[in-house]
Amino acid sequence: MDAFTSLLDGFGTALTPINLLWAAIGVLLGTAIGVLPGIGPAMAVALLLPVTYGLEPTGAFIMFAGIYYGAMFGGSTTSILLNTPGESAAVVAAIEGNPMARTGRGAQALAAAAGGHFVGGVIGTVLLVALAPTVAALAVDIGAPDYFALMVLAFIAVTSVLGSSRIRGLASLLIGLTLGLVGLDGMTGRQRLTFGSLQLADGIDVVIVAVGLFAIGEALWVAAHLRRASGDAIPVGRPWLGRDDLRRAWKPWLRGPLVGFPFGAIPAGGAEIPTFLSYVMEKRLSRHKDQFGRGAIEGVAGPESAASASAAGTLVSMLTLGLPTTAVAAVMLAAFQQYGIQPGPLLFAREPDLVWGLIASLFVGMVLLLALNLPLAPLWAKLLRVPRPYLYAGILFFAAVGAYAVGGDPLDLVILLIIGLIGFGMRRYGLPVLPAVIGVILGPAAEQQLRRALQISDGSPTGLVNTPFSLSVYAVVALLLAWPLLRKVIVRRRNVSA
Repeated sequence: MDAFTSLLDGFGTALTPINLLWAAIGVLLGTAIGVLPGIGPAMAVALLLPVTYGLEPTGAFIMFAGIYYGAMFGGSTTSILLNTPGESAAVVAAIEGNPMARTGRGAQALAAAAGGHFVGGVIGTVLLVALAPTVAALAVDIGAPDYFALMVLAFIAVTSVLGSSRIRGLASLLIGLTLGLVGLDGMTGRQRLTFGSLQLADGIDVVIVAVGLFAIGEALWVAAHLRRASGDAIPVGRPWLGRDDLRRAWKPWLRGPLVGFPFGAIPAGGAEIPTFLSYVMEKRLSRHKDQFGRGAIEGVAGPESAASASAAGTLVSMLTLGLPTTAVAAVMLAAFQQYGIQPGPLLFAREPDLVWGLIASLFVGMVLLLALNLPLAPLWAKLLRVPRPYLYAGILFFAAVGAYAVGGDPLDLVILLIIGLIGFGMRRYGLPVLPAVIGVILGPAAEQQLRRALQISDGSPTGLVNTPFSLSVYAVVALLLAWPLLRKVIVRRRNVSA
């Protein structure tokens, strides 16, 4: 009850006219920046750090929070409409959102995403207020074997539910893991797959990989088929969710935070893991399994709700422990230090106005985000009315600008094109793109946690399964692997008994 009393005081801070203005500016900037491929919320907050130095700390962090949530939704917008994720957390939204857009339901997909962000953000922030100390304590107790088990679960889950076969999913994952190996070995310092290039010593940025596989690969694929297929603009469709859409979306909206919030609070890959685990869950639970891969609204609503709740979860460890679990949290931690404030257990006692004003502003920002983006959903969807040759030429331009902005190195553009050609080849041979992106994102982290766990156990493989948490996760992995065989056995017995 003390926490909720403090939250009411926080609303008194967040609802002042000047702080409302900063929240609105943050949401607008975040949405606009998130729409541009390659420029995600972390880069947006980093670019604005010098600009906000003269601001009062509470107003600056309220604006940063607005940018965070706005950029997440903006990334989902291009992911749904153009199959071009603005940031890595929006990758899953393309799986069902883009097929919806291609069939004239882009506005409905955007509305489902906006609703998911609002519901997931509200539930996640309520959990942040109520459970921050408990979740932070759990995060401290999770070790390297548990992190590695979670990442194995992510790899198995994503290769099991995507694509026309598990073999193709595994092949895509191996492509991503290989790209993730490029650069210096984090423990030995040796170069791997750099071909003697110093520019590759830092590895390939995941933004370049995601933009290359999705944006460039998609643009090349469309260009290769424009002579055979119609180049007409895609209809926008109705601007609001119908009764059937709402009936199918509200349960995924509520289930998303159950996956997103815990994963956001622990350093296990940010919003990427919970978004596609939410997708897996919705595919398993849906009564419309035949629509998955062709535009199932549950596949947009659930992951987007999980992503928004995960964003709230990242603030748990950052505020209570000073432990950033995502790139955005790391930049915000730098912003706290810029103001001479050190997040940690004493932050709530030393800076209550700032902390509770920031948390209350999350509720305000989500209302502003919903109010802004629901009316704009038809406007964003009109991007699909642009003839495809012009549309994809624009995508190539913005993808190149976004990739160059990541590091300012011309070599990044060459890498972008090469990865785009790989994406084109993957589409040609039916390999799903998402496992490759997940491999790049989680591969280096999984390798690091694997080696840490083995070092702790002096090289014994039992060090990977020496905690109840890791054993539980591996049990889920075994179930995922065995489920197709078990399902065949169950169906065969039912047929025999019938």
